[in-house]
Amino acid sequence: MKYTAENMLIHSKDNGKTGVFAEVSTAQAGWDWLNMAARRMNAGEKWNGTTGDNEYVHVIFGGKCHIRSSVGDFLNIGERENVFTGKPYAVYLSRNTDFEIEALTDGFEVASCWVKTEEDHPAQLVTPESSKVELRGGNNASRQINSILPPGFDCQRLVVVEVYTPGGNWSSYPPHKHDIHREDDQGNVIEADLEEIYFYKLDRPEGYAYQRVYTDDRHIDAVMMAQNHDMVLVPEGYHPVVSAHGYTTYYLNLLAGSAQSLANADDPAYAWVKETWTGIDPRLPIVK
Repeated sequence: MKYTAENMLIHSKDNGKTGVFAEVSTAQAGWDWLNMAARRMNAGEKWNGTTGDNEYVHVIFGGKCHIRSSVGDFLNIGERENVFTGKPYAVYLSRNTDFEIEALTDGFEVASCWVKTEEDHPAQLVTPESSKVELRGGNNASRQINSILPPGFDCQRLVVVEVYTPGGNWSSYPPHKHDIHREDDQGNVIEADLEEIYFYKLDRPEGYAYQRVYTDDRHIDAVMMAQNHDMVLVPEGYHPVVSAHGYTTYYLNLLAGSAQSLANADDPAYAWVKETWTGIDPRLPIVK
């Protein structure tokens, strides 16, 4: 599949109503692992599903719900109104698990991501207390990362974090990539081969961010403007982001591939900027 700005940027189909308002499948993306759907529900509405041969994570963007499953129930979870007012709740479910999500509040929103798995892992609840916050970068390349399923989480493939980038700041910077699996002499992963989804939300609906995806040989080289509820697919290559001045950019990062890892390599042309950083943007953290 030849990747271009036209097929790496997936526009939201949000009409403000309930139901799925953004989605992508492995077939649509032309890759092996990642599937994702964002869904809105009103109080009392239910959605039933089964994980089949996949491991799943349900990340609550905003509102409250019950998540019942054949391996246990997670009741009255979710406390933030939206992603800009608090840290996340999420539920991880392994393969061959039936589940039901029941919304307890109007406008409840959840993102579900799933990938093929050959392993069984315990169902797990991620709470705001267990979501570690990291402030990464420096100066106007500062951003906040909240862990959801970080490297080392008890699952097979999924890695999930959410990232907040203040207006005017750069994120995923300096540009880095994770498209070759490499290990050192001790067998430690120094770069993983990962597919990645960026799912965007902006603190004001007219906001936007720009994302570039490019490879060393430029067989991929695209710049995309992402708006609220858009997705950018990163099949390979470097993938920096910049948030429009005056707008806070949120994105949910979903990754899967050769290792349950975030090991990556900076673009050597831009790695020098790290030496110029003198501190973290005082606007961070965005949420606590």
